[in-house]
Amino acid sequence: MNAIQELFKIARAQTLIALCSTVPGYWFTVAFIDVIGRFAIQMMGFFFMTVFMFALAIPYNHWTHKENRIGFVIMYSLTFFFANFGPNATTFVVPAE
Repeated sequence: MNAIQELFKIARAQTLIALCSTVPGYWFTVAFIDVIGRFAIQMMGFFFMTVFMFALAIPYNHWTHKENRIGFVIMYSLTFFFANFGPNATTFVVPAE
């Protein structure tokens, strides 16, 4: 595989992860912002981002094995989801209101 093919493969994977995790995170914020509240969503987002980052970082050697790739991608996607269902969305909603 040459550099261009590798770049395309990585970009495609990152795009899929972003589409499958960030977009639903924004829609969850839209659906629950008035129900849960802005501050609670923001704190929940920061909390779960921290949990998933630690879950990826502490047993990092576990995630480097080939059979654990799917779990790594799921955990990585959940950090994006909670980044958008939380601090990313509320950062722009609160000043606009």
